[in-house]
Amino acid sequence: MIRHAVLFKWTTEATDEQKTAVAAELTALAPTVPSIRGFVLGPDVGVAAGNFDFAVVADFDDEAGFFAYRDDPAHREVVGRTVTPILAQRVAVQFRY
Repeated sequence: MIRHAVLFKWTTEATDEQKTAVAAELTALAPTVPSIRGFVLGPDVGVAAGNFDFAVVADFDDEAGFFAYRDDPAHREVVGRTVTPILAQRVAVQFRY
């Protein structure tokens, strides 16, 4: 299995509505991508200083599944429309488990 973990830090101008839209759009997208085996996301709960603002974790059978998700046109559209406009910083990793 391949786990994809991505963390976002939002711009200071990001509104609560924009942040909520990211979560809603990605949640709605996940069931439409056949290669996703598991998918969770959520905002940081604020218990430690210096954290990123939001996390997405997605699981795939293999690299091909990850690439199918990464390159999925609907995924790219959601990211471009909801994430990119409020994104200050992004980090990601893919690992086997």
